Amino acid sequence: MSHSFSIFPLEKLSSHVEITSGFTFKSEQFVDDSTQIPLVKGENVQQGYIDWGVSKYWRADDYNNLEKYHLVTGDIVLAMDRPWVTAGLKWAHIKKHDPKSLLVQRVARLRAKNKLNQDYLRFLISSNYFSGYVQPIVTGVNIPHISGKQIGDFKIPLPSLESQKKIAAILSAYDDLIENNKRRIALLENMAEEIYREWFVRFRFPNYKNAEFEKGIPKGWELVTLDKAFKCLGGGTPSKESNAYWKEGDINWYTPSDITGAEGFFLSSSKDKCNEEGLARSSAKMFPAYSIMMTSRATIGAIGINTTPACTNQGFITCIPNKKYPLTYLYYWFKLSKSHFVMLSGGATFPELSKTTFKRIEILTPSHEIIDEFDKIVKPIFEQIEKLLAMNENLKESKNSLLPRLISGKLTVENLNIQFPPSMEM
Repeated sequence: MSHSFSIFPLEKLSSHVEITSGFTFKSEQFVDDSTQIPLVKGENVQQGYIDWGVSKYWRADDYNNLEKYHLVTGDIVLAMDRPWVTAGLKWAHIKKHDPKSLLVQRVARLRAKNKLNQDYLRFLISSNYFSGYVQPIVTGVNIPHISGKQIGDFKIPLPSLESQKKIAAILSAYDDLIENNKRRIALLENMAEEIYREWFVRFRFPNYKNAEFEKGIPKGWELVTLDKAFKCLGGGTPSKESNAYWKEGDINWYTPSDITGAEGFFLSSSKDKCNEEGLARSSAKMFPAYSIMMTSRATIGAIGINTTPACTNQGFITCIPNKKYPLTYLYYWFKLSKSHFVMLSGGATFPELSKTTFKRIEILTPSHEIIDEFDKIVKPIFEQIEKLLAMNENLKESKNSLLPRLISGKLTVENLNIQFPPSMEM
């Protein structure tokens, strides 16, 4: 991605940023105790956030001796090994609510200096302008990597410090709206899940006190094997060696990374798209919108719901909801059954849940009346979640289209009177 920077001077990143790599932590010195200090390694750094759930830990009593490698609010971290994944560049920044942590080798920490604003730097690093610079310079076959020098050689557009702050404030406003929507989505999903647990796990559904139970479940409910409950489909991959199968493709073709890299469970578009010829010449099968796509290889039990007709690769089992098993009910049944799916998975090279094994699983099947009542309550919640996710996608697109105009100087901010958002108050 190229831009014209005729207004702002271009200067090396290293002239305005302190670029630090972490030190070598010996794995035998890690502690298996989440009350200690988490280490930020390459595997922690995802696209725009840190996954604390995969952290290793270091002794808290040694923390003060390692001040050079402390991570504080506002710090930007960038994976130097395997910096590029399917979803994009592996970078993140430390937020106020993140735990105090330590930087590990092969992860770069970026701190602004010399007339460079840290928030402005964050938006530069998150931009297509920077990721477009990194992708072609990654080297190494076994472990693709970039160096600290390569990071430092990146040329940054450098407006005045005041303009940098204003640019960051405009872009932060988009981030604040997105984060607010994410919180609303989490609340809505938790609300719907709690209703599911209350009705179908604890069996405290409407009028439950008058219900009779047989073999541990309400009378009139039953356990049905999945092969008799709803239709299940596998997937396939049109040959990647034939460009003819992908040229001008407009059919959503999902891979597990589309699911694991998504910010919500409704997905409107896949990264790769095949065409009609590719679909016809593969074992991939089209299924209707609002089906349940579940990963069944390597990563077991990750779930996505397609909002348009789609197909998947062979790493999925896709299930088609019906009147007896509506989408709202199936989604939470799948979500809460993940550990069971993992337990049933086999495979020498990587875990896999076969379709044969899957179809033998039994699903709790409540009465029509209870299912219908649940669906009437939860369906509007799902619709609201889908709208908020779509709103966030639009906000991201607007922000991404605005960013190059701001950092190139094509859209001036010098005369704007801008109030800085709470997220920029350190």
